[in-house]
Amino acid sequence: MKALIAMSGGVDSSVAAYLTKEMGYDCVGCTMKLFENEDAGVPKDKACCSLEDSEDARSVAYRIGMPFYVFNFKEEFRRTVIDAFVDSYRHGRTPNPCIDCNRYLKFGKLFQRAQELGCDVVVTGHYARIGKQGEKYVLRKALDESKDQSYVLYSLTQEQLAHTLFPLGGMPKTETRAIAEREGFLNANKPDSQDICFVPDGDYARVIEEYSGQISEPGDYVDLDGKVIGRHKGIIHYTIGQHKKLGQSFGEPKYVCQIDAEHNRVVLGRNEDVFSREVRVGDFNWISGETPAEPVRCTAKIRYRKKDEACTAEVQPDGSVLLTFDEPQRAVTPGQAAVLYDGDIVLGGGTIL
Repeated sequence: MKALIAMSGGVDSSVAAYLTKEMGYDCVGCTMKLFENEDAGVPKDKACCSLEDSEDARSVAYRIGMPFYVFNFKEEFRRTVIDAFVDSYRHGRTPNPCIDCNRYLKFGKLFQRAQELGCDVVVTGHYARIGKQGEKYVLRKALDESKDQSYVLYSLTQEQLAHTLFPLGGMPKTETRAIAEREGFLNANKPDSQDICFVPDGDYARVIEEYSGQISEPGDYVDLDGKVIGRHKGIIHYTIGQHKKLGQSFGEPKYVCQIDAEHNRVVLGRNEDVFSREVRVGDFNWISGETPAEPVRCTAKIRYRKKDEACTAEVQPDGSVLLTFDEPQRAVTPGQAAVLYDGDIVLGGGTIL
């Protein structure tokens, strides 16, 4: 059996490669070259996809004893991830580009390359687990829920799950680092990446403006009745639930309740105004491949670091899914993902409308 290992240069994918080799697979390591830092106005020595990251991955691959390649996927990444990220913000949404990267690059373009190389499986360092229930493959949360990454993997299909390995899903991060230290990997103590790779300083607005060449135009702050109460500096600077960095004082705390991209307005209200029980979700993927005919009792997570909460999911005539939560949820944000769970099993997910 032959495995293609996606290696970012970090400790997780390095240990995933080592464990796959220990399982007896014929392994090939690779790094995806996704963008030039200058494309997004990022200094050369920052973010992932740097020469240093590629060399760290290459070092580990050679230490383990596997061939290593760098695949140039810059055009695909620009089109499916960066362009989509920029367009989403400019239309008043708050995207999660890591989900698109997994969907279109790691489990899209890389899967295609694996087939071309005659590989049976693609391996990544994600903290999640794959199992079977009857004839169906299931995606489960990692045993270490503090590291669980199942949220960003909801787009996986039965075919992809059948040809994917997540060797780290059953272990804590401490064990991962211990293995890396024991094996002498140079990245054993390398810090985890905390930011979006092409926005390493967290300044989304700067990257969007530099990448698109378009400055976000200032517009009106309005209250829930549509009354103008101030001026904002451009809708790309805001997200639902935000109450800091609004740029002016209103005499009482104000929170972003809605971003009206069509009229270039940001709607402000009180904290209690950013809670809602119903959430519509589009572009939905049911991992089983089967769309439920009846409402489903489950839990749902509406942000990566948020706890999943009890709700009922009901498929609508247009294929979208209506989530009705038992308790109101704060700052439901268009562009983010809503992911459904049955215990630790991922049922599927989609984009909040």
